[in-house]
Amino acid sequence: MRDLRAVVFAYSEVGHACLKELLNQGTTVQAVFTHKDNRSETLWFPSVAALAREAGIPVFIPDALGDEEYALVRSLRPDVLFSFYYRSMIAERFLAIPPKGAFNMHGSLLPKYRGRACVNWAVLNGETTTGATLHHMVRRADAGDIVDREAVPILPDDTALDVSRKVAEAAWTILRRTLPLIALGAAPRTPQNEAEATYFGRRTPADGLIDWRAGAAAVHDLVRAVTRPFPGAFTFLRGKKLFVWRTLVEGPRTPGLAAADAASRMDIPSGKVLSLAPFRIASGGGVVRILEWQPEENAVEQAIREGDILGAAAEGESRPS
Repeated sequence: MRDLRAVVFAYSEVGHACLKELLNQGTTVQAVFTHKDNRSETLWFPSVAALAREAGIPVFIPDALGDEEYALVRSLRPDVLFSFYYRSMIAERFLAIPPKGAFNMHGSLLPKYRGRACVNWAVLNGETTTGATLHHMVRRADAGDIVDREAVPILPDDTALDVSRKVAEAAWTILRRTLPLIALGAAPRTPQNEAEATYFGRRTPADGLIDWRAGAAAVHDLVRAVTRPFPGAFTFLRGKKLFVWRTLVEGPRTPGLAAADAASRMDIPSGKVLSLAPFRIASGGGVVRILEWQPEENAVEQAIREGDILGAAAEGESRPS
C-alpha cells in the first residue's frame, strides 16, 4: 500500500483509529490536517497530531482551509484524500485534486443522521442501532455515494461515549476492508436515498436542559446522550442548577405527549421528587431514578426534600409541590 499517497484531515477517536489503520497498511500519508484541542472540552480521545508526529508526518493546524492549504495539497499530488471526523467543511476544489477520490468517514448509518453530533443525537432519540459510513465526498455534507457501512448496537443504558467507541471500532473495520479497493481506484458507489435522509445540527450545553414532562425514557436518553465527557443534562431547584449524570428508568418507557398526558391524569407534577433513597423523580407518567448528580460548580449545595419540584430556572421557585 506504500504506492498509495494520501492527505488526511482528521480529529477525535475516529480520526486517530483511521489514521492508525492507514499507517498499519503502509499508506504513504503525506500530510495531516487537524485541529487545536479546545480547552473547554474534556479530551477523552487520543491525539491525531501526536500520532502523526510520531510517524514523522507533517502536521498542519490551520484556523481555516484557504488558498495556502489548497496550494499545499495540490503540490503534494495525493492519490486520495481522507476526512476522518475533521470538523470543518472541505471545499469542493480540494476534493477535485486526488485522482482516486476523496472520502469521509461519518458516524452514522447514512443517509440517517447527517450533520453534527450524530452519535449524541442517535442516543438522545432512543435509537437502538447506529454505525459508521465511509462515503465519497461531494459539495454537500454527508451526501455522497456510500462506499461501505458497519452497524453497531445502542444498548438501553449506553452513553454517547460508549457508542462513540463502538463507532470508532466500526470505522476502523470499514477502512481496513475497503482501503485495498480505494488503492485500486475501485471504491464502490451506492447512491444515498435522499427520501430517507435526516439532518441534525450542532448541540450546545444549553440543550442539556431536562424537560421532566417528556417522559422517563426521554429524560434517560437525554442524560446518557450528554453525560460525561460531554457538558451534561441539568435541571433546577429553587433557581439553582443541578447536573444529572446517570439515571435509570422505572415504569413504562413511554416518551412524548402521551406520557405527559398520563402524568396529568395521575395528578403527579412532572419533576416532583417522589423519594430520596432511592432518588426518584416523576417524569411524564413514568419515574426516573437518579443515580448520580451534583450541584453546579461553585454553587452552594442545598437540601433536596421529598415533594420538591425540579424544573427550568424560572419554574424552580414557582411550581407547586
